[in-house]
Amino acid sequence: MTQDVDVLRWGVLGTAGINGVVIPAIQASEHGVVTAIASRSLIQAETQAQRFDIATAYEGYEQLLADPQVDVVYIPLPNHLHYQWVLAAAAAGKHILCEKPMAVTAAEAAEMAAAAASAGVLLAEGFMYGHHPRYDLIRNIAHSGEIGQIRSISASFTFDASAEMDLVQRARHPGGGALYDVGCYLTHVARLVLGSEPTAVTMAAQWAGPHGEIDMMTAGLVEFGDIPLLMRCAMWSG
Repeated sequence: MTQDVDVLRWGVLGTAGINGVVIPAIQASEHGVVTAIASRSLIQAETQAQRFDIATAYEGYEQLLADPQVDVVYIPLPNHLHYQWVLAAAAAGKHILCEKPMAVTAAEAAEMAAAAASAGVLLAEGFMYGHHPRYDLIRNIAHSGEIGQIRSISASFTFDASAEMDLVQRARHPGGGALYDVGCYLTHVARLVLGSEPTAVTMAAQWAGPHGEIDMMTAGLVEFGDIPLLMRCAMWSG
């Protein structure tokens, strides 16, 4: 891996819009530098390389994974592509930060984690908020009894993107609805605070897309033993 343990050399697979937040943050950090970016289109890769002052642009993700000057890869690809490229990155010996949700099925997630462990690389999912010190404080308060016993959790994450979404494109692949895009935050935060896993789930959804393939709003009950999470996520309501 890297010759300088104080600096991680990052490669980025894809030119997603979120790069505008993540790449500057890596470049501004004390221990990270983005050295390469790849896209299926060389022009798009070169455009972002110029925008973010990245030394190398590649046409094709395989070329970046073969670069010995890359220690860790960031994967902001569409949800259905995470599985394929996490496995490829692990096989190439790269550490991995994968955007949420890491996979579209539990079986895929388990295989991805096993591949990373077998390759001796770190695999992290892009839930940034849980690393903020406030969540250490929240967990401590929740479990200290300071506010009493936790009896239920209510969580909501909604926004309106109905005017800008390409429903036809999203319908072509799994993982493009509200539950995957933002509902994953709600279950994640409950697991983080409670320190336990769900035991039962009941959900209702409102669907859109050419044949009703995309959940635009999902609401329901996630049971953590006797503690319910009441959750609502949506991409077509504020």
